[in-house]
Amino acid sequence: MIKLTKIDGKWFVLNADLIETVEALPDTTITLVNGRKYIVKESVEEVVQRVIEYKRKIFNWWKDQGR
Repeated sequence: MIKLTKIDGKWFVLNADLIETVEALPDTTITLVNGRKYIVKESVEEVVQRVIEYKRKIFNWWKDQGR
């Protein structure tokens, strides 16, 4: 899960595993696998970095569990 900010300034948490695409149109637009779209204040690079950090945390947790 990653924390993002909508254009109106309200934050929300998004399941990063459901992201299909992240585009700058020019606002950053996230499209999920179900077709739903979110426009956020963060840049494409920021969204990608948050997804990487999230995935890294999950991977490291599994690694620490000996799996």
